[in-house]
Amino acid sequence: MSQQKSSKWWIGAGSAVTVGLFGALCFHSVTLPAKARPALHQEAKAAQAISTAVPAEAPASAVTNSPTTEPARSGQVTQKVAPAGAVVHTVQKGESLPGILHRYLPETTYMTGSELEAAVRGANPDLPKGLFPKPGTEIIIPNYQKMPWTEHSVSLDKDFEVRAVYLTGTMAGSAKGLEIVRHWRASGGNAVVFDIKDSDGSVSVPINHPLAPKQNSVPLRNLAKFTHFVHQNDMKAIARIAIFRDELLVKDHPELAIRSRRSGKAWLENGKLVWTDPSRQEIWDYNIALAKYAAQNGADEIQFDYVRFPAEGDQQDAHFVYQDEHKDWQRSDVIVAFLDKAHTALKQQGVLFSLDVFGVMAWQRPVDLSHTGQDIARMAKVCDVMSPMIYPSHFYGMDGYTLPGDAPEHFISESMKRFQKTTAGSGVVIRPWLQAFGWRTKTYSPEYIRVQVEVAKQQGGNGFLFWNARNDYSKPYVAMPEMKQAGAKYFRGDDVETVLKKMKSGAPATTAGGASAPGVL
Repeated sequence: MSQQKSSKWWIGAGSAVTVGLFGALCFHSVTLPAKARPALHQEAKAAQAISTAVPAEAPASAVTNSPTTEPARSGQVTQKVAPAGAVVHTVQKGESLPGILHRYLPETTYMTGSELEAAVRGANPDLPKGLFPKPGTEIIIPNYQKMPWTEHSVSLDKDFEVRAVYLTGTMAGSAKGLEIVRHWRASGGNAVVFDIKDSDGSVSVPINHPLAPKQNSVPLRNLAKFTHFVHQNDMKAIARIAIFRDELLVKDHPELAIRSRRSGKAWLENGKLVWTDPSRQEIWDYNIALAKYAAQNGADEIQFDYVRFPAEGDQQDAHFVYQDEHKDWQRSDVIVAFLDKAHTALKQQGVLFSLDVFGVMAWQRPVDLSHTGQDIARMAKVCDVMSPMIYPSHFYGMDGYTLPGDAPEHFISESMKRFQKTTAGSGVVIRPWLQAFGWRTKTYSPEYIRVQVEVAKQQGGNGFLFWNARNDYSKPYVAMPEMKQAGAKYFRGDDVETVLKKMKSGAPATTAGGASAPGVL
C-alpha cells in the first residue's frame, strides 16, 4: 500500500503494560455476539464471570480444543479443583495479575483482558485486589482451551460482494480493533482485511519459520480466535500479506536482498534496504507458508500485496537471481511464476486468492511494466480477485490533473474501465481499494466515499475495500448506512449470514451476482 502507516497502535490485546490494573489499556469489554450462525458453527458461550461452585463449560463452537483440568504449573499439588473447561494457576514469586491474565488470554474464550479479569475474579471470590497476588495463591482460569485452536474457513464464491475495511495486525489484536469490526458490521460492512505481514516485515502471528522476524510478541497470538470472532459477526476474514517489500527480512538476511551490480552488496532503493529479491525461491516459500498458516487458522481469503519489483531507485544497478537462472525471463515472468505456485497451494487450502496491484497499472505504460513486473492481463489468470489501489490522490501527474485527489469521478471511472478491458475473459473479479483518507484532497468527506463506491460499481466493480493506514473510518461509517438505504445504486448488499443460511437449508446458496457458493469447509 502506498499510503504509509503513520501510526502504530502498540497498546493491543497482547500488551503487558498496566495502567492502574488495566486502566487505559485496550482491554475494554467486548462481548461476543448473542446471535448464532448455525451454518458456520454454534455460538460460543457468552463471556461471563463464574464462581468456583459452578463448572465453566467449554464453548460449543468451531473453535475446538479439549478442555483441561491440569494445573498450569506441573508437579505442584493444588488445593482448588478446576471446574470442567478451566485450569488452576499457582502464582510464582514476582508474578503479577496483569501478567498472568496476559499469559492466559489467548487460551481462553474471552476476547479482552477486562473480560478475563472479571471472569477470574468471579471464579476466585477470595482473590485479593491488587496487582501482585501472594506467591502460592491458586487462581482458577475459567473457559480455558489449550492451543492450538481450530477455526474453519468459510467458503464463499469469488463473486460474493465484499465490503471491507483494513486493519493493521496490531489494531486487529486490540480491543479497539474488535470495536471497529463490530462498528463496521453495524454500518453495513461484511468483511475485514487484516495484516498477517506488513511491508516493514513485521508479522502478526506466532508462526515458526526460519525467515520469520525475531519479535518479542505478536498482536494476534491466537489467529483462530480472531477469525472466529470475525465469523461470529457474520463477516468474511481476509488475511493480507505484504510479499517482496520486507524490511526486517533483508536486514536479518541480507543475502536474500537484491544485489547491487556496482558494489556486490545489498541494493538500496533511494538509500533504504527494504526489498527482497522477488526471484528467490526462499522468499516464495516463506510467504506461501504464511498464507497457508492464515488459511489453516480460519482466514477465508488470502490477499497478497507488494507483489512486484521495486519501482524506484537505480534500476540499472539492481541484479536479480532470475537473470542468472532464467536469462530469457522478464520481471513479469517472475511474478507470474510465483503467483501460479501460490495460487495452486491455496486452492488446496480451499480459500480464495486475491492480489493488490498499483492503480497506475491500468494504463499499462511500458516503463511501469518493466519496473514493477505487474502484467495485469497475465496476473489476472493466476488469482481469483484483483484489487487495484485506485486512490484518486495517488494519480499525480496523470491525465492533466493538477489535483487528482479532488477528481474521484474521473480516476475511479477511468481506472475501472481500463482494468476491466485489460482483464476481459480471465474470469477475475475486480474489487477495488478505495480512498478512506484525506491525503492530497480538500474534499474528503462522506460524499467523497459515496462517489467512489457509486462510480466503481457503475464501471463493473464487485464490492470494495477501504484503506486508511490509521484505521480511521469515521467518514465511511457515516456514508455506509446512507448507501445501504439507497439500495442497488451503491452495492447489492450480499450478506454472509444469508448465504450460509441458504446453504444449511439446502437451497442454492446463490449470491446476488448469481453464482452459487460452494459450502463451508
